[in-house]
Amino acid sequence: MSPIVGIDLGTTHSLVAICDESGPRVLLDDQGRALLPSVVRFLGPGKSSVGWRAKQEAAKFPESTIASSKRFMGRGHKESESIAAELSVRLKAGPRGLAAFDVQGTAVTPQEVAAEVLSELRRIAESRLGVKVTRAVITVPAYFDDAQRQATHDAARLCGLTVERIVNEPTAAALAYGLGRKGKPETVAIYDLGGGTFDVSILRIEPMDSADPGSGEAFQVLSTRGDTRLGGDDFDQLIAQWLQKEFVAEHRGAKIDAGQWTAFGMAAEQAKRELSNRETATIEVRAGGEAGKELVLRRQLTRANFQMMIAPLIDRTIEAFKQAHRDANSIKIDRVVLVGGSTRIPYVRERVAALTGLTPYTALDPDQVVALGAAVQASILAGGRRDLLLLDVIPLSLGIETQGGAFAKLILRNSAIPSRATEMFTTSKDNQSGVLIHVAQGEREMVADCRSIARFELRGLPAMPAGIPQVEVEFLVDANGVLNVSAVERRSGMRAAIQAAPSYGLTAAEVEQIERDSLTHAREDMHRHRVTDLAVNARLDVKWIGEALTRTREALLPAYVAELEGAMKALLALCDQAERDPGAVDANAMQKAKELLDRQSVHLHETSIAQSLRDMRVSAAPKP
Repeated sequence: MSPIVGIDLGTTHSLVAICDESGPRVLLDDQGRALLPSVVRFLGPGKSSVGWRAKQEAAKFPESTIASSKRFMGRGHKESESIAAELSVRLKAGPRGLAAFDVQGTAVTPQEVAAEVLSELRRIAESRLGVKVTRAVITVPAYFDDAQRQATHDAARLCGLTVERIVNEPTAAALAYGLGRKGKPETVAIYDLGGGTFDVSILRIEPMDSADPGSGEAFQVLSTRGDTRLGGDDFDQLIAQWLQKEFVAEHRGAKIDAGQWTAFGMAAEQAKRELSNRETATIEVRAGGEAGKELVLRRQLTRANFQMMIAPLIDRTIEAFKQAHRDANSIKIDRVVLVGGSTRIPYVRERVAALTGLTPYTALDPDQVVALGAAVQASILAGGRRDLLLLDVIPLSLGIETQGGAFAKLILRNSAIPSRATEMFTTSKDNQSGVLIHVAQGEREMVADCRSIARFELRGLPAMPAGIPQVEVEFLVDANGVLNVSAVERRSGMRAAIQAAPSYGLTAAEVEQIERDSLTHAREDMHRHRVTDLAVNARLDVKWIGEALTRTREALLPAYVAELEGAMKALLALCDQAERDPGAVDANAMQKAKELLDRQSVHLHETSIAQSLRDMRVSAAPKP
């Protein structure tokens, strides 16, 4: 079988690695370079230039060169417009309303761009290994949602690669470092600041067998936070914007075209890299002016000024780190690992060290560590490594909408994956032939306050009274973090299933807002959920009692019937009020009204059962 390679499909750079008897290593290109710029220039139908050459010629061919396409993977066109300012090509609506790039009138999807990068990585791997490569483990940011992960699968399929596993980048970093080799449990924080994304994960690493320190380690992600729109590209943007203002101020009336903007971006990236090693960077940008006149801008940028520029962005990563730590119950952190090229910035290392009181661990090249970890996972899948157990977590709770608009959580946030959960539901109306399954994610108690993921219908149910069908819903989050939902009606065997694939992702700010809202509205939400559930169950009770009363009315005293009907009417009035305004209903009063009706109906049910038994005996008696 062909080997399984590990691939870090990065926003700014990508790598391919292999793990064999000598351990994991990055595979180098023909010039001995480990990094492949994630840049593609489209030359025409079926032709492209990928990597270093495309990047070097980006300023000359801005309208046909695409960089940082990973930020648009699996995202809708409308939501992507706000992050498309740095693009030299125009964004346009692609298939199913997803984001695409307008390259000379042709819509090129982010998946197609990624497929070109993956094809080049595959060529490098085949050149170095001397065999055909068709299988890979590919890493993604921890906060990539189902749509973004599926887009990664699609990109691999376009270039003929089979994805054996999708692995979160911070978890891959832990695998690369071989953390936990001392045979004792430890907690590690992975701070991953790359070119376009940021992730922080808190991992617990323990021996698989506590009695045998050499048995291998289990990696469990206790919590994760991140932002798919924050990385080194944003630092470049800040410098480029400063350069643009300086350029316009010095050369009054100068207009910035796509090629000049690309030149500013490349100069900004170079300055950022220089400032990791020195206190001052000298920047020179040359751009064409009117009548072919060349305009030049020379500036110096100090490390102190650069730090002031990026401080608000680093603050966001620090807040995410703190929240991830709180999500992990503020467990003591034994080690901090820095991952991603942007962690070379001294200011980033200083802030993380100040926050944790620990010296960050940077033993491996931060650009290569994720690819190395992917190669380790590939070796595990291929049977070369049997001493590691990989666990990951779900960032937000998953569940379905129930009658009345309540949200029933089946898998709670920070549950380890792969994860499975089942729950039994029933119908609320007689003779329902179908059940709509509405899948959502979030932390609130009502589905209207959560994020909708998918809807599908279980059809073909046999006619049965309300409350009789047994609909078993199963949630399965596989090892790639993709949600599969299935439903089966136990009595009839009818089945339906769907793979959830949202058309866009969540930013860190949106995730944090979801969690803040769940705390802010906790009391109100719990009340609404309780009242809604009481109303649903109460209406079923009234329905069943009403049917029993119809059958046995003649056998009951009129005073008892009037008392029972009065209790039913009072409870239904509370149910009607609950539908109009759940917050205005006294849940305790509603619970008492329901319990009162239950007690009052005991005699009715006894009478109904007795009458049913008499009817059975009469029907079973021999005919004269």
